[in-house]
Amino acid sequence: MNKNVIISIGIGIIIIVVGIIAITNQEPSTMEVEDTLNKELLPNEEITPEVQEKLDEIEKINLENEYSPKDREWITSGPFQIDRSEYVLGEKIFLRIGGLGYDEKGQVAFLRPLNTTHYSVYLTIPFDGAEKTTFNYYLEPQLSKTRGYCTIEDFIGDWRVVFRGTEYPNLEFKITEQILPGSESNFEPVC
Repeated sequence: MNKNVIISIGIGIIIIVVGIIAITNQEPSTMEVEDTLNKELLPNEEITPEVQEKLDEIEKINLENEYSPKDREWITSGPFQIDRSEYVLGEKIFLRIGGLGYDEKGQVAFLRPLNTTHYSVYLTIPFDGAEKTTFNYYLEPQLSKTRGYCTIEDFIGDWRVVFRGTEYPNLEFKITEQILPGSESNFEPVC
């Protein structure tokens, strides 16, 4: 029995020694990374005129592409108002209707340009002063294969807002080819 205990203790000691050797010979699992947060990433040599010209060109493009929404203008025709005269693709067009007469009933028709002289109805919004004298509506032109709006060219240009059933003059606004940053994927051709 003593012999079995001595063999067991010996095997245990050998396992412990082999484990210690294996642990001390392992390489660390972490890597040292140079701290570059506070270091300048430019090379030590002078910037060449060609490189400076490219940097200036990139900065100019970034400034041109910087987006800031136009101020609200509230273009008005009777009780109807839209918030701007110019929108970029992806911006919502805000229609505000306030103070409809009890007997005023009709449709607000948003007409998109087909060419310089013709328009097509994009959307109509019914209104009835007997039911509601004030309400708001948001409209965002979007590509749709089923409706036949395939590319951004279907939306760019001078739009009209017509108030059917009334004598109020039309409103006009423009949608430019610029796309609201972050919504570029919404305007990839669908047809």
